Amino acid sequence: MGLAIGFLLPFIGTACGAACVFFIQDHLQDTLQKTLLGFAAGVMIAASVWSLLIPAMDLSAGMEKFAFVPAAVGFIGGILFLLLLDHLIPHLHMQSLSPEGMPCKLSRSAMLLLAVTLHNIPEGMAVGVIFAGIAGTDGMVTFSTALALSIGIAIQNFPEGAIISLPLVSENGISRKKSFLFGTLSGIVEPIAAIITFLLSAQLLPFLPYLLAFAAGAMVYVVVEELIPESAVGFHSNLGTLGFAAGFVLMMILDVALG
Repeated sequence: MGLAIGFLLPFIGTACGAACVFFIQDHLQDTLQKTLLGFAAGVMIAASVWSLLIPAMDLSAGMEKFAFVPAAVGFIGGILFLLLLDHLIPHLHMQSLSPEGMPCKLSRSAMLLLAVTLHNIPEGMAVGVIFAGIAGTDGMVTFSTALALSIGIAIQNFPEGAIISLPLVSENGISRKKSFLFGTLSGIVEPIAAIITFLLSAQLLPFLPYLLAFAAGAMVYVVVEELIPESAVGFHSNLGTLGFAAGFVLMMILDVALG
């Protein structure tokens, strides 16, 4: 039961955020959107450090001064994996007019959905791998630590769900019901990725430090490639910075208090 809740919380956060399309008449104000993007970035960076990279190095303590190797190798692997997906999967970002990835004839709405789905994959991976670590780390990764990561991702997914669904109505003329559906579907990849990663990780427990760092690298790629640039472009970029600080501190508190 606890495992199912941990896997579903991030998806529920996205769905709740997407439901804002029924309560907010127009698009999010630019200042609020920048703040929320920065907040999401702060949560993801803090989660990458406290919930993934530090446990990866703790689990490698037996390597003594080379304990950084699994974390470093896994982190770079996660970065390269997301870079590869970014080049292969056709997608379109909210602030962009030109699609990225392989050429295709998909609609603008479909490519917007793929862009967010692509970003949600590493979050699902992170949840899956940290829950897999509960049974195979002799208490170094606890259920509370895993739950803190899941809650943190769910919190940052709430504004992300709203940021996805609202522009589909205001800028693309899609109905509110369809916009809610698209926003919600963008998050369904998270429990799917979590389950797949969990099953694979359970078979590869000796490589758990690498997998934890891999998830961290994938999450950091999303933050540096998309969230921070989008929160910093144009006016009021300082709001994105303040949002980042708030998200970082909140995730840090969650991890320490629950861990």
